[in-house]
Amino acid sequence: MAYRKLGRDNKHRRSMLATLTKQVVENESITTTDTRAKEVRKFVEKMITYGKKGDLVSRRKALAFLHNDTAAVEKIFNDLAKRYENRNGGYTQILKVAERRGDDALMVILKLVDEAKPVEEKKTSKKDKEEAK
Repeated sequence: MAYRKLGRDNKHRRSMLATLTKQVVENESITTTDTRAKEVRKFVEKMITYGKKGDLVSRRKALAFLHNDTAAVEKIFNDLAKRYENRNGGYTQILKVAERRGDDALMVILKLVDEAKPVEEKKTSKKDKEEAK
């Protein structure tokens, strides 16, 4: 099976996935069910990859999928593409939260991975070492 059907017909599923993708891009994290998060993750990764390419065709594909939401596309192409320019995939992570009370569905947080900022170590000179003693 190529994808999860999520109990919806094709148009409803595509619309729901586009909306969830927009929410992840705008808010950088959402709380949803495990199966939805696993399916939305594919589209978020694809949108960020489009942003990293940065050409006109990629921008038009992103606009078409996100229902012409220019604010979300601008954030993808300007902010997220720069943030993940040195990363080859794996832009999202799924954190398990709890089971939903009504139907016991596993709830998770789907969020964008924060780039680890390199920590610069201070170079200590001989004077500093002697003063510390």
